[in-house]
Amino acid sequence: QVRLVESGGGLVQAGGSLRLSCAASGRTSGTYAMGWFRQAPGKEREFVAHIRWSGNDRIAYADSVKGRFTISRELRENTVYLQMNSLKPEDTAIYYCKMVVPGPVTHWGQGTQVTVVS
Repeated sequence: QVRLVESGGGLVQAGGSLRLSCAASGRTSGTYAMGWFRQAPGKEREFVAHIRWSGNDRIAYADSVKGRFTISRELRENTVYLQMNSLKPEDTAIYYCKMVVPGPVTHWGQGTQVTVVS
């Protein structure tokens, strides 16, 4: 089993920054990719960013966050981060961590709330 635990969400003013963390544990050997999705109230869950362990398009971002968000990973800690700068009220959502492992099998974290107020 894989367990993903997100942290770092919170309330921030527009223009501020937050750093989300996603720590993975369990059967993570052979991980293909990890990434972040978000879901705002009344909306579908949407892609934010991902980082692949190999191959093309190793790092990708949604157009809405390009230039403001940065995804990175710490292999030793099996952790992925999402640095979010210049936050906007429309970034308000629950942010979910996603991991894809051999199978392929997709695992999701429980989510962390990000609220941006103007």
